[in-house]
Amino acid sequence: MDEKPFETMNVIPFVDIMLVLLTMVLTTASFIAVGRIPLSLPQAAPMKVEQTKDAMIEITADGILHLEGAALSVEELKGRLGAMPKDTSILIRADRSIAFQRFVDVADVLKTLAFTKVGVQTKGVAAGVAAPGGAAQ
Repeated sequence: MDEKPFETMNVIPFVDIMLVLLTMVLTTASFIAVGRIPLSLPQAAPMKVEQTKDAMIEITADGILHLEGAALSVEELKGRLGAMPKDTSILIRADRSIAFQRFVDVADVLKTLAFTKVGVQTKGVAAGVAAPGGAAQ
């Protein structure tokens, strides 16, 4: 048999495949850049949104309770929260070094008064680096 050495490479199939891949990338690039399917949404009259503010309970490192910036005891907290509507959103911010019992005391008051919209603010940590704080429920 008379075999010839491999002298040239046919790149036409390779170019065809690359063109198909380029076409696919360009077709889907707008979806990827926006991150959602483009839609033309219907118009509606603007709605007045009620702005609600969370009631904030803060527990300092030395265990002092604060409701909206005013220092008070657990009994005073119970009295002030009892006057609020039960659908009020409450955000608890507690120093990480407090005794856990202090946090449980506040949670007991909220549970006794039947508050259900309660959040605990924490500080996010990603790969050992502290991130800006967020609210976790």
